Amino acid sequence: MLSVKKARKDFPILNEKIGGKPIIYFDNACQSLRPQAVIDAVEEYYREYPVCEGRSIHRLGEKVTAKCHNARKIVAKFIGAKREEEIVFTRNTTEGINLVARSLRLERSDAILLSDKEHNSNLVPWQIKAKREKLSLIINGSDENNGFDLENFRKNMSEKVKLVAVGITSNLDGMSAPIEEIIEIAHGYGAKVLLDGAQALAHREINVTKLDVDFLAFSGHKMLGPSGTGVLYGKYDLLNELDSFLTGGDTVEYTTYDEYELLPPPKKFEAGLQDYAGIIGLAEAIKYLQRIGFNKIIKQERKLNRYITEELLKIPKLQIIGDKNADKRGGVISFYVAG
Repeated sequence: MLSVKKARKDFPILNEKIGGKPIIYFDNACQSLRPQAVIDAVEEYYREYPVCEGRSIHRLGEKVTAKCHNARKIVAKFIGAKREEEIVFTRNTTEGINLVARSLRLERSDAILLSDKEHNSNLVPWQIKAKREKLSLIINGSDENNGFDLENFRKNMSEKVKLVAVGITSNLDGMSAPIEEIIEIAHGYGAKVLLDGAQALAHREINVTKLDVDFLAFSGHKMLGPSGTGVLYGKYDLLNELDSFLTGGDTVEYTTYDEYELLPPPKKFEAGLQDYAGIIGLAEAIKYLQRIGFNKIIKQERKLNRYITEELLKIPKLQIIGDKNADKRGGVISFYVAG
């Protein structure tokens, strides 16, 4: 069993009190709290090797380079990537999605398909791309239970759809999309699939190789990691085909006044100085989640969601947003009070 009392001690902020009462934090869908292990990892960088990764040949530089390289390996293994070069460090999910939106080459007759429950970070970048490049944007409507409608999806799919971009778990109601079926259907039409994993990666195992997904974007700050950290996963061949979103220092093999050659993925996407402390802290957050184990996390989340659902539904005029079955809402609960 997961000891909640023991786990709370891992988070310094939860040892504080407000108004003489312990903190009960309900805003993890926005940003999770950080365990001491993550805080220590970030502090260690600034205290012991606060220098550049991959640019400096002195001992401090070699140490941070090794730490960041190991962090990339930890992230790759965490999501089941075939190679660490498929991991691009970003600032957040939003940047990862924008990287693909700005870099993926599409033709005027092509279409992009989204669900009607996407976060603005997985909607606006595609709206802008569609408008700029004269593409079609297809919105897949939800079913009567506010879930992803596979029947509509099959009707909306065609060979014109070149990219399907959907959230794994909705920030609106915590319901998850049937990603295995979505990927299989989309690939049947030759379309690529991008998954927004912002609300999922801290709550369930996602294996990109088993899923055969093309792109996955997620944030560190929603999974116990430092703010300003994120990851874009992409199949290596697809990353190699993408244009660079940002360029500059540390993205080129060589440059003259007449020409340049970009580095291979992931470095061609990681322009300028990176958040090395954040990258190292993100790896530590992943290790913390793995020590607990997703089986325990899922069991505890369902227990809590069932309890709070039962109690909230006793309140007159209160309505749960999404399915009333707590087991279908993961770690999210949203509600409103009529009138």
